[in-house]
Amino acid sequence: MLVVMQAQATEDQVRAVCQKIESLGYRAHSMPGAQRTAIGITGNKSEVESGTLEEMPGVQEVIRVTKPYKLVSRDTKPDNTIIKFPAAHANGSPVTIGGPALAIVAGPCAIENRDQAFAVAERVHRAGAQFFRGGAYKPRTSPYSFQGLGEEGLRIMADIRQQFGMKIITEAIDHESLDLVEEYADMIQIGARNMQNFSLLKRAGRARKPVLLKRGMSATLEEFLMAAEYIMSEGNYNVALCERGVRTFADHTRNTLDLSVVPAVQRLSHLPILVDPSHGTGKRNKVTPLSRAAVAVGADGLMVEVHNQPDQAMSDGPQSLFPDQFDTLMEQVRQIAAVVGRTVPAIGVSEPVAASK
Repeated sequence: MLVVMQAQATEDQVRAVCQKIESLGYRAHSMPGAQRTAIGITGNKSEVESGTLEEMPGVQEVIRVTKPYKLVSRDTKPDNTIIKFPAAHANGSPVTIGGPALAIVAGPCAIENRDQAFAVAERVHRAGAQFFRGGAYKPRTSPYSFQGLGEEGLRIMADIRQQFGMKIITEAIDHESLDLVEEYADMIQIGARNMQNFSLLKRAGRARKPVLLKRGMSATLEEFLMAAEYIMSEGNYNVALCERGVRTFADHTRNTLDLSVVPAVQRLSHLPILVDPSHGTGKRNKVTPLSRAAVAVGADGLMVEVHNQPDQAMSDGPQSLFPDQFDTLMEQVRQIAAVVGRTVPAIGVSEPVAASK
């Protein structure tokens, strides 16, 4: 069920409706919009009796949400969600995921050491990336592959944020690592392998940081949105989605990047959606063309792997761009973004904010 408040409803009236919903044994999720506030109701096993709520001051209507995902749906929130991150320093500007500005996330697959991480960060920052990605915890197919530096990697990324002002996005693979990621990072990534790890999704929903949810390797659109619903149902409404390719019969790429899911998500949900062409293709020479296509189709941002020495990378070297290639990608994306009414940070938008430790 969904309670739609009147445009002129006061905060006290919204609060009273939420309290009434809670008194009935349900959960209330207040989601302010540009024109009015909607209050989602979850926890109900059957249809909620709407008569009492409809009569409350400030309520315009109570409607039934027919989709299995409630909070994720545009029925609950017609306006696009924009996730806002505060400026890293006094003279900086806040950054967003969603809205007219494209979110550019770049960095190595894994944090291997301080020198490697800072070398990549300096280049992607200079090219215009607002977010730095890097894995401190790596869920690998083989138990003998590099599993990440753990908390040491998180500390390195925190130093990169201090140096360059970029926001940090990194993956949590279980409850223990999520506790540390929440402490160090600006955004918690839930990877494709954990898209239906419902216990981890609920824990992310109780986190104080925004969540980037990657699509599972064989997930349908509805399963993807239902995974986001798990997070939002716990009270964390700052969720962004990420298409990273699905497994098909194709063997010319690592995965099949499903760009059709971008407009499909945007039709059904208010959540922003990014595209990861690195995992989506697994081939360096395909990353830039698919990045161009992702921006053209309406994605809210890109997540691109960049390495200063990809041939020596400990994880996903074949799909990682050289820094010069990332510069070219940004130049091309900037031109396409202007055509579709989006903006991209200019090259060299800001200087490092502090000396490296």
